[in-house]
Amino acid sequence: MDNSENRLVDVFFYGLYMDEDILLTKGVKIRNPRKAYVKDYVLRVGKMATLLRTKNNEAHGLVYELTHKEIDILYKDSGLSEYVSEAIEIQVENKSIPALVCNLITPPLEDEINEVYVEKLFVCMKKYKLPLPKEY
Repeated sequence: MDNSENRLVDVFFYGLYMDEDILLTKGVKIRNPRKAYVKDYVLRVGKMATLLRTKNNEAHGLVYELTHKEIDILYKDSGLSEYVSEAIEIQVENKSIPALVCNLITPPLEDEINEVYVEKLFVCMKKYKLPLPKEY
């Protein structure tokens, strides 16, 4: 088992970090991209995107293999400290696998929305041929 700083972890992205071009500009190497989804979650966009636990829903995104340093670059070093990583089960290639996801602890307010982010997110989801969320 590789316990070095080069160890790779599957990370599920549901927001703009799904976009390989954005990851590359942040210094993240693109490894093993796959379409994926999580059961019993829904995408919610307030000021920022997050996943909320909601029965009988799915949230779609992409999973990549990242190092822990790359995860830190995306969240801690980018000022996105409100996000915390948690282990979840994702569906990829007709099977369940464990992955990390970075999520907001405090959900957005009901009336909070970032329309510019939503527009960019929908462009990204179309680029990767992912189903658009029914709500956001």
